[in-house]
Amino acid sequence: MPFHGVELDHAVDWLLRDSSRVSESATGTSVRLANAYCVAVANTDEAYGKLLRESGVNFPDGTPVWAVMNMKARLKRPDTAVDRVRGPSFFRECLDKGRSHDVSHYFLGGTSDTINIMVGEVERQYPGIHIAGYHAPPFGPVDAAFIAAESQRILAAKPDIVWVGLGTPKQDFATTMLARETGVNCVGVGAAFDFVAGCQPEAPKFFQKSGTEWIFRFATEPKRLWRRYTFGNFRFVHAVFVDIFRDSNLLGRLREK
Repeated sequence: MPFHGVELDHAVDWLLRDSSRVSESATGTSVRLANAYCVAVANTDEAYGKLLRESGVNFPDGTPVWAVMNMKARLKRPDTAVDRVRGPSFFRECLDKGRSHDVSHYFLGGTSDTINIMVGEVERQYPGIHIAGYHAPPFGPVDAAFIAAESQRILAAKPDIVWVGLGTPKQDFATTMLARETGVNCVGVGAAFDFVAGCQPEAPKFFQKSGTEWIFRFATEPKRLWRRYTFGNFRFVHAVFVDIFRDSNLLGRLREK
């Protein structure tokens, strides 16, 4: 999977600049904040793996992905450093800085209660923000009918960025197809809607910076996340070892260390 390991500020600046002129070029990009679970799913789901390899932009979200990218980069060039782009932080920074770029936002996902609360919080925390629209779709597949209906809503609202919170991998299929149909940059942000709305507790800064955010999230939602972290992490580690052993040059450098 190709990743863009850039600093958070650089990722934010790129999206805001690109989105403010997307109406001129009439093209849209699918942006994914991909973590270890995304890599694990991509290694077992052929369609999802193909999507992440062949379209859009993947930023590394999550310490495991960042750590492996850093290790591989430094084995090839010791002076190289790779940064991560944490999804919820990316979302908040774009909302904040987007005000000075006159960027308008559209929110897609969550429940009706969550998205209404979140919109209220966004307007309170970021005065002057331009919200073009929002919609909480009923639970269902990302099929042709879904894409057609949501594309129509987005085109009518005319936003510069569409933020999608439908969960992985569903939201990544949605952002890819919606970006293509609407010509608008679409970003999958997972649980960011819940965090901003206050419906789910967000990990304190200590957990975010120490690489242990997954422990906090697992402790707050064990029933929903136990399978993801148990099987997902195992599949991610397996994928990493397979990748290393396939790269003879990388394996040689690792043995030298």
